[in-house]
Amino acid sequence: MTTASFTPLGTPLSPAAVRVMLLGAGELGKEVIMALQRLGVEVVAVDRYANAPGHQVAHRAHTVSMTDREALRTVIEAEKPHIIVPEIEAIATDLLVELEAAGVARVTPTARAAQLTMNREGIRRLAAETLGLPTSPYRFASSLDEMREAIDRHIGYPCIVKPIMSSSGKGQSKVDGPQDVERAWRYAQEGGRVGAGRVIVEGFVRFDYEITLLTVRSRGADGQDRTDFCEPIGHVQVDGDYVESWQPHPMAPQALEKARDIARKITGELGGYGIFGVEMFVAGDQVWFSEVSPRPHDTGMVTMITQAQNEFELHARAFLGLPVDTALRQPGASSVIYGGIEAGAVVFEGVAEALAEAGTDLRLFGKPQSYVKRRMGVALATAATVEEARAKAKRASSRVRARPA
Repeated sequence: MTTASFTPLGTPLSPAAVRVMLLGAGELGKEVIMALQRLGVEVVAVDRYANAPGHQVAHRAHTVSMTDREALRTVIEAEKPHIIVPEIEAIATDLLVELEAAGVARVTPTARAAQLTMNREGIRRLAAETLGLPTSPYRFASSLDEMREAIDRHIGYPCIVKPIMSSSGKGQSKVDGPQDVERAWRYAQEGGRVGAGRVIVEGFVRFDYEITLLTVRSRGADGQDRTDFCEPIGHVQVDGDYVESWQPHPMAPQALEKARDIARKITGELGGYGIFGVEMFVAGDQVWFSEVSPRPHDTGMVTMITQAQNEFELHARAFLGLPVDTALRQPGASSVIYGGIEAGAVVFEGVAEALAEAGTDLRLFGKPQSYVKRRMGVALATAATVEEARAKAKRASSRVRARPA
């Protein structure tokens, strides 16, 4: 039983306000902020760069390095939030653990969840060694020589190498043979969130497909903890970064039951209230745990067009102690819109053409800087079938192009 207490919702910018601080104010944080705003919550957005998407819709905004423990402490002490919501992994999580233990603020879902999941070593050992969940074979390495030994003696080829601390596929690569090992090590060091460090070497799982199972821990009307599941989300990743997703992804009943069991166990161990993005590999009736994020997931942006309550609304409601509804409304898909250029402020062309097709929608995130492979928006589409929705979403995203302002 989670023992977190909940404050009745009040009036923003008054002594009665419930204050929520988001650590991370990108496109996912922005949507959480808007869900909170609709419930009359006072929101403070923090990110490492100015004018982040969430900064643009919050009551107040701060720009600090969230891995800088003292800078982060200063902001938290100044704002005195009731609830802290980590929206990215690159945070001084030891500070969150300290503040939560001292009763300064409640961390969603828990400070321990934020700390464990920012480090692939922590969450993998918890899943495989403590909970006994099925995972790919793995080893950790702190040097190129250790990585070679891990592959040669334990994992074999092909395998996947990832920094233990990174996000959105950064530093991740597939190693097909000895000729790729040194390149993979260098790439992992470049992509690691806090510089050079350990890597995880994973055996290559020959799966049929991979899913995200959005799992919501909330407090039911009876006051008891409950776990609910959204319909499975299928997705395509390129270099570890999501490029399209769709819901529902068809699964055999036995595989779906196993996936829900895995998700229930890992999220139950992490505890707290909120949404978790649990990633899994599936082959026939076999299911392997891959990763978990204790927050809305990028592949879950499809829920903005498919569900009665999208993943951001579910997250906000769950950690505020409100009822949740994970019902699917209609099949749908999402397709990423990349910047395509290196530029500051940009202008988007083709928006009207993208929205001219019935059953489509767009989210343009408002990021202040465009990069060739930076996610600047997402196209959403609904249709009678997932296949039709995927095609429609890709047509919509292909019509939107950025140019320098």
